[in-house]
Amino acid sequence: MRTTAPRRRARRTFAGAAVVAVLLGGALAGCGPGGSGGEGDRGARSAPRWNTAPASVAAVGDSITRGFDACSVLADCPEVSWATGNDPAVRSLATRLLGEAQAPARSWNHAVTGSRMADLTEQLAEAAANKPELVTVMVGSNDACRPTASSMTPVADFRSGFEQALAGLRAASPASQVYVSSVPDLQRLWEQGKDLPMVRQVWKLGICQSMLADPLSAASGATARREQVRARVVEYNEVLREVCAKDPLCRYDGGAVFQYPFDAQQLSRWDWFHPGRDGQARLAELAHRQVTAADPPR
Repeated sequence: MRTTAPRRRARRTFAGAAVVAVLLGGALAGCGPGGSGGEGDRGARSAPRWNTAPASVAAVGDSITRGFDACSVLADCPEVSWATGNDPAVRSLATRLLGEAQAPARSWNHAVTGSRMADLTEQLAEAAANKPELVTVMVGSNDACRPTASSMTPVADFRSGFEQALAGLRAASPASQVYVSSVPDLQRLWEQGKDLPMVRQVWKLGICQSMLADPLSAASGATARREQVRARVVEYNEVLREVCAKDPLCRYDGGAVFQYPFDAQQLSRWDWFHPGRDGQARLAELAHRQVTAADPPR
């Protein structure tokens, strides 16, 4: 497996969102060039079908897809990545789809710890160079995990960033399928670690302060802040669902990751926030179930 490890700020490129409409319109058009709209023409131009057995996988996203804090404290561990890792305890999506022998040569990890939606365009451009049959996307946690709740990425910017990133992928690799994971429920992760003194000390190092600051505070301000972050995550997931639904080769997970009841067994032993090996395995299992299903989740 090849990985892309350097941390960097992605270049923000602003492709017009109209490109999405043009591309999707072409993919979904059902009338022949003469405009007759006959049954034969519609059949010839039908929407592409989802391939449940893609032969290559590229992953983009943030620290979760890099396996951050899964093997050691404050460090990436891409070998346990749910998307492209080679750890037998995880059985990544790539391993499940391609097999242990083929996965190293046919999967690529372009995720970067700390990435936000604004970084997705560059990551998808790198992924498109591999011409993968499937691209996995897991991004949005860092848009909500900011120093303060007021500095979270606005929903409108999150939407435009996702539209632009998908448009860029479609221009560079039109046939690549896209599997989009929902953003995890950050409030549930706070609930799992807040009562552990060691964990609270790690959280003070700067992990998701919009949710994790003053973790034991029951004051109205702290409670409202956590609810605000959770509400923003819900809004992000709705954006992911809506934008993905406009692309015939994009499949959203239906909120599976957001709804998954992560507990201490699935979380990092160092920060009780990022997935540990068991959590990465659960993510791989969820993704494999969705990617190989004949129909998208409802």
